[in-house]
Amino acid sequence: MDVMGDKATLLETGRFVQPADFSESTGDLSQPMDRDETGEAAEEARQRLAAQAGDVEAMSVLGALLLRRGDLDGAEPHLRAATAAGDRAAANNLGVLLHQRGYADDAAGWWRIAAVAGSAAAAHALGRHHRERGDEPAAEYWLRQSAEQGHALGAYALADLLEHRGDAGAEQWMRIAAERGHREAAYRLARTLDRRLGPEGDVGDDHGAGAEAEQWYRQAAARGHRRAALHLGAILERRGALKEAGRWYLTSAKDGEARAACALGFLLRDAGDTESAAVWWLRAAQDGDGNAANALGALHAERGEQQTAERWYRAAMDAGDDNGAYNLALLCAEQGRTAQAEQWYRRAAYAGHREAANALAILLLQGGDTAGAEPWFSKAAEAGSVDAAFNLGILFAGRGEEAVALRWYERAAAAGHTEAALQVGIARLRDGDEAGAERHLRCAAGGGSAEAAYRLATVLDARRPPVPAHSLGEPVHEEKSECEEWYERAASQGHRRAQVRVGMLAAARGDVVEAARWYREAAEAGSRNGAFNLGLLLAREGSEPEAAVWWARAADAGHGRAALRLALVYARRGELAEGQRWADRAVALGPAEVSERAARLRDALREELSA
Repeated sequence: MDVMGDKATLLETGRFVQPADFSESTGDLSQPMDRDETGEAAEEARQRLAAQAGDVEAMSVLGALLLRRGDLDGAEPHLRAATAAGDRAAANNLGVLLHQRGYADDAAGWWRIAAVAGSAAAAHALGRHHRERGDEPAAEYWLRQSAEQGHALGAYALADLLEHRGDAGAEQWMRIAAERGHREAAYRLARTLDRRLGPEGDVGDDHGAGAEAEQWYRQAAARGHRRAALHLGAILERRGALKEAGRWYLTSAKDGEARAACALGFLLRDAGDTESAAVWWLRAAQDGDGNAANALGALHAERGEQQTAERWYRAAMDAGDDNGAYNLALLCAEQGRTAQAEQWYRRAAYAGHREAANALAILLLQGGDTAGAEPWFSKAAEAGSVDAAFNLGILFAGRGEEAVALRWYERAAAAGHTEAALQVGIARLRDGDEAGAERHLRCAAGGGSAEAAYRLATVLDARRPPVPAHSLGEPVHEEKSECEEWYERAASQGHRRAQVRVGMLAAARGDVVEAARWYREAAEAGSRNGAFNLGLLLAREGSEPEAAVWWARAADAGHGRAALRLALVYARRGELAEGQRWADRAVALGPAEVSERAARLRDALREELSA
């Protein structure tokens, strides 16, 4: 019998046993597989009889069976006998046995014999042995021998070694190992492809690395890789496939992945199931997940359970999550515990939490410590806090350092800060750069700034050709211009000057009802111009008593023309003293033209009263 027979036959016998202390996750050899106990007992009895009859192959198989069971003393004589007869599978398994006993060098000797005879498993084990001892050239040689013979663990271990060196060939071998069913290789290949896409990569692109990454995540997750299941869940969640994402998160979480339990909690919370979310957050937090501890803290804070919230925020800090200190600071600030809030903001800020640095700077600024606030604003802004960049702009503008302020406003605006874009737009208008102003005002207005919408409308309004006047009440069917649309957007957000302007445009079109509606809305919000214009509209419609009410409101708010109108109303009614009082008010309020007219009226009323 040719005991060194061909590889296929030997592999079919199942006589190759892997070192029990090596794990797939590190690229080492895996535990031998268990067999059905009944079938194994029968197989053992059959092989024992054959071994007693001198069958070398039976000796090897029997040794492998006993080795799998953990019976090292029973396995060793059979393996030694088969090895002495030239059986390479037995030589490999004898190496495994000696490795388990702690005789690594003796194990390597037998693995070398088996590897030279063509054992891919032995070559892999020998490669791992050399790598552990720092002999990378020898490790690469034997791992390559194993990998080239089609051994999945050998291909993975070779890829791991090459990746450690930064060798470009690592990905090729990782792919080969993954294709041969190695789950850790599939996971690491997916991670490599995923990292090329960036943190927000389009992993759903069917023609790109994203689709391939998802494919390998799926393969690894299907084989029970809990981190692969976590990443697959994240991919599906970003795509909006929430049910499937939840299933993979659940699979990963049940396998002990705390991050998956935390992610599942957020998914359940977003679906409205807060109680179930809390269960998974608790599980993740107890396993040391700081993000889950923060989520629990926030949940209890929302319920008004401040002490419990604080306990979980502290747990998050203990888990190394800087958000715990930041959230604890927010909690203290809400309770008016300013000194403690500052303490926790500082802790988070020193740890590099940019929003904590910004919040600390605001706290110091509110306390009058401008010098102390500025460096924290700067640190937060340099770390990428858009709010801090905007706040620096406000700080420098308050000092009159407009050029420096503008640079920070521009930085914040470039990152999408609405109010910063408004400030840049205003600065551009001030400098005469209408095109630049319009660009930034459009950004700010699109971001929801009513003031930006109003100012953009005024820029566009100045370019419009004159519109023919209409008689009040005359029906007009005319499309609204872009500037009017922006005015209306600002007006609908409560911008009083925009409301007045929309009313004026409606009046110019002859739409009295629309004009009155906007004037009234502005006036009731405190706009003196709105009140004055509403009074004019009502007077023209024959409702002078009601008009006088709105003019009085406008005049009381400092509107000179409204005071003059009231003086005229009372003069016509013959209430000369009241007319004189409002004329005096108009003289004081101005402007010059109004003061001049009001003075003449006042003098005339005085003469009339003294006659």
